[in-house]
Amino acid sequence: MNEQPGGVRRWWIYQKERFPLFTHGPLILAFSLCALCFSSLLRGADRFPAIPAILVAFFSSLISFLHLRLADEFKDYEEDARYRPYRAVPRGLVSLKELGGLWALTGLVQVALAAALNIRLIPLLLITWLYLGLMSREFFCKAWLKAHPFTYMWTHMFIMPLIDFYATACDWLMVSDRPPQGLMWFVVVSFLNGFIIEIGRKIRAPHDEEHGVETYSFLWGRAGAVGAWLLAMALTFSFAVVAALRIHFLPPVAVVLGLVLAVAIFRGLRFLSQPQSGKAFEALSGLWTLCLYLMLGVVPLLWKLLA
Repeated sequence: MNEQPGGVRRWWIYQKERFPLFTHGPLILAFSLCALCFSSLLRGADRFPAIPAILVAFFSSLISFLHLRLADEFKDYEEDARYRPYRAVPRGLVSLKELGGLWALTGLVQVALAAALNIRLIPLLLITWLYLGLMSREFFCKAWLKAHPFTYMWTHMFIMPLIDFYATACDWLMVSDRPPQGLMWFVVVSFLNGFIIEIGRKIRAPHDEEHGVETYSFLWGRAGAVGAWLLAMALTFSFAVVAALRIHFLPPVAVVLGLVLAVAIFRGLRFLSQPQSGKAFEALSGLWTLCLYLMLGVVPLLWKLLA
């Protein structure tokens, strides 16, 4: 039996394998900044979000996405041990008990951040926790959900708008009791974008499929998975256009996202005719997400302030 690395090094290996900060960090920063900036634009604010709001929105979002990963470690443990023994928990790099401790510790950090910025954030945080808890228990109907992959996906995807709404609250809740009009369009965009990320990371070429791993290319076939990914992107584009109208930034959003969508269509068609690695879908999902959140929040607010 191979000896596992100790101390800080094993946690560094864990994050590198299961929650790579240098990959997720920039996307989550764009996500949280966009939430703040979009809310600010709807309110007609004439300044960039304050540093405390940015820090709370970013680190709270980062921890929420970490919690999603930790939830997967718990609910997928038996399946991972059977089909993916090379993963961190089954091979003994870290234990579920240690991950539970990390979950609790980072949860306390979230509460402290919320209390430091505005105590009224805590109820919204608890709602997110409640839904994540239900997800962790597979809504107490695991077998049924596993038999209905699309229902499984959309029920789990509702966590995205909850995290997003919480991030926006780090802006609007500082000045009002209710969110600005038009915010729900952005929340819907966040919900739909979750499908792009989820499907994109589970499309594989036939030679890359693993026994016991239910990718969408395995469940729906390559054409079905690619079609669903492109449909999610097209729907997200449509709602992003509506959200862009609310902040008077339609042409730049339509052009930038339209270009990425065109590249995605080309890549999808090429994959169907010449199935190579499916990694391009995950990479394109990340590029789309980065462009989406920059163009719906950060760029238009900076443009407004500089103009």
